[in-house]
Amino acid sequence: MRRLLVLGAGTAGTILVNKLSRRLSKTEWDIAVVDGSRSHVYQPGLVFVPFGRYEEADLMRPTRAQLPAGVSLIEGEVELVDPGSNLVRLVDGTEIEYDQLVIATGTHPRPDQTEGLMGDGWRTDVHEFYTHEGAFALRDRLTRFAGGDLVVHVSEMPIKCPVAPLEFAFLADAHFRGKGMRDKVTITYVTPLPGAFTKPIAGAHLGGMLESRGIGLEPDFMVEHVEDGALVSYDERSIAFDLLVTVPVNMGAPFVGKSGLGDELDHVRVDPHNFLVPDTDNVFAIGDAAALPTSKAGSSAHFAVDVFCENFVEHIDGHPMTHSYDGHANCFVESGDGKALLIDFNYDTEPLPGSFPFAGVGPMRLLKETRLNHLGKLAFEPVYWNVLLPGRWLPISTDMSMTGKHRPES
Repeated sequence: MRRLLVLGAGTAGTILVNKLSRRLSKTEWDIAVVDGSRSHVYQPGLVFVPFGRYEEADLMRPTRAQLPAGVSLIEGEVELVDPGSNLVRLVDGTEIEYDQLVIATGTHPRPDQTEGLMGDGWRTDVHEFYTHEGAFALRDRLTRFAGGDLVVHVSEMPIKCPVAPLEFAFLADAHFRGKGMRDKVTITYVTPLPGAFTKPIAGAHLGGMLESRGIGLEPDFMVEHVEDGALVSYDERSIAFDLLVTVPVNMGAPFVGKSGLGDELDHVRVDPHNFLVPDTDNVFAIGDAAALPTSKAGSSAHFAVDVFCENFVEHIDGHPMTHSYDGHANCFVESGDGKALLIDFNYDTEPLPGSFPFAGVGPMRLLKETRLNHLGKLAFEPVYWNVLLPGRWLPISTDMSMTGKHRPES
């Protein structure tokens, strides 16, 4: 009996084991998952929590219930991976052998990486919404916010769901307008990027949306520390705030660095097309845990897992891996007032305007605010629990298609 060991039962790890449990012989393969959390969180919903849309019960379900029968769940935290010995050691000293290993432990906010961020203002005037606890604490703070300088801030890239801080800024604008107090709130979007987004066409479009809503943009801001109610950059710029909503530095699991598998942020170095860790033939990393030049998002995990599973079946049978991930990702960008945009891109092609998934008819519009895109964002929640996580078929191509897309005239 051979063992497939998957570290992490988040989006990527859960989809993967659900798909492979139907592909691998139960008489030849044992599948086990290591995860320290008893609850699986619907992370796309966290950006809505501060504005009162979701309650805790809407976002969390038991981890065990999302995994298929016959897959073992080992509750614990990974201390070290030893690829030379095909061994994983947990913090409690437990050692687990494997024949094939997949690291799917995600990326996580690390506010401790920015000096002063977790000072006296933490969870009072300094907040984040990338964790369950943080999102609900921010909801409580917004109910008491009477006005002043609201700063929405990105510490460093890459981050999980890179459009989420923009979504928060748009939703905050709509929230305060709805309360009749937008004139009492100054909103500033602070980013280390040269513009609102990483790619020029989408960046110009999203930057224009910030401008039209009266949201200030402070680009090229590399935060050095936080002190006395202000963000301070390495070039000594200072931005004062009454309420700071920050996206802290995102990092992979600490064991990745300890095991010599990671980059400077503890994301696992892999081949970007087949997810194999260099200098190994049985260690892979998938989803947000992997150092890939594309968005760390649920859609990326979905498309990547589709490619991985095909390759994995070939690989364990001793054949070359013939499938290649192209970096495909798509994301709804909530823009407030019951509208959203949709972006679709990959390693080589930036988000472009057009229609999705069919040329002309859509029905979704790319880089355009529509009510239908907003409904698509909301509909993703039941799709996530009932189709995506169980690894069922979705009518969206794994590879990005240029159908319906066009480059705007310069």
